[in-house]
Amino acid sequence: MTAKPKPLPQAYYTALEELQALDFVLTELQLYLDTHPADEKALRQYKELSAQRLELVEPFERKYGPLIHNGRSQAEEPAEWNTTPWPWQV
Repeated sequence: MTAKPKPLPQAYYTALEELQALDFVLTELQLYLDTHPADEKALRQYKELSAQRLELVEPFERKYGPLIHNGRSQAEEPAEWNTTPWPWQV
């Protein structure tokens, strides 16, 4: 039986939406850079947004739990993985 997820504040949804928007743009830029690797403006934008995402992920995961697993999460303990809903569950 799966434990009922704890209720989450509006700040969770706001931060998650911001991270999802960054992920979308980063994916699009990555696809663009696959075919336009010499576009310095796009590469600079990709690097800036990647850094911005990293700045947002750590505090988000510290407060609400991991966004991903397989050793790529900033969460300190694997036990945290089931204490909050996964992003696709909200």
